[in-house]
Amino acid sequence: MESHVQNRDVLQKSFEEMISTLPKVNFWGLPLDLYQYQGFWLTLPFLQGALSAQQQFQAQPTYIILCSSFRTGTAWLKSLTFTTITRTTYNDSTTPLLSKLPHDVVPYMEFDHVQFSTNRHLGSPLLATHLPYSFLPRSIIDSGCKLIYICRDPKDTFVSFYHFIARYSKSQNTQIIQLDEAFELFYEGVSMYGSYWDHVLGYWKASLERPDKLMFLKYEDLVEDTILYLKKTAEFMGYPFSSEEQQQGVPENIVQMCSFENLSGLEVNKIGKHREGQGNLEVENNVFFRKGKVGDWKNYLTTEMAQRLDQRTLQKLSGSSLSL
Repeated sequence: MESHVQNRDVLQKSFEEMISTLPKVNFWGLPLDLYQYQGFWLTLPFLQGALSAQQQFQAQPTYIILCSSFRTGTAWLKSLTFTTITRTTYNDSTTPLLSKLPHDVVPYMEFDHVQFSTNRHLGSPLLATHLPYSFLPRSIIDSGCKLIYICRDPKDTFVSFYHFIARYSKSQNTQIIQLDEAFELFYEGVSMYGSYWDHVLGYWKASLERPDKLMFLKYEDLVEDTILYLKKTAEFMGYPFSSEEQQQGVPENIVQMCSFENLSGLEVNKIGKHREGQGNLEVENNVFFRKGKVGDWKNYLTTEMAQRLDQRTLQKLSGSSLSL
């Protein structure tokens, strides 16, 4: 045990020395900095978590890892996949989602990997990460475990992320920069796990190379036909719905239980806190639930802003066969 603590301290010291040499900028007016590491921008806790996971995380072939950038439908995907996998263990009245935020039911590899064994009692092989594909620990690729990536229209992603950070900053008694300033930074890739397009492309290319191991989802498709994509996801994970379950409406029940309206209305998601007592990582649960709508960017972005982001998307995705 003592040697484990010593190793951790040595690792921590080497991380700190390396991090001190990285370029950094203020994070959108928050009392936090973003550090640029291997082409992406991360805050210190996330960067330390990423480095720690790369060194120590040992994936098992049975793991299923939900991957995403910020504000692209992560909580929804966690709820749908967790409920699908545990459908014979829990029902509508016993699911942990009634008393826990989806982010607490499906832990983050870069924060919770040391404690992951304590989450096994939930009977789920699910883990999540916001890490870019190029940051993933080698064991994830080598183990052959499955990954599911979800992305979203960059315009909606930006607007949702801006409002998330604005609501978070209120809880920290700080004021973030104006939306148009944040827009310029997001456009240039200076955002949490930015550039957003590079994050998406990393997983897109990997999904073309390893389609049996990496499923690539779009939030808009999931919204448009949730039942269809839930069935595809269940099949991919190795938990397909039987014809009897389909006749009984099991997929429909899961979709209803995990709907934005249902989850956002639960007491735990109105008044609970995520990472309570963990300093500036603490977030009120209700901050994670805003609108869950496609096209909400129209209420916040000017025509020129929307066109610029669309042009950026075309330019960044050029030649990839992906459209957003």
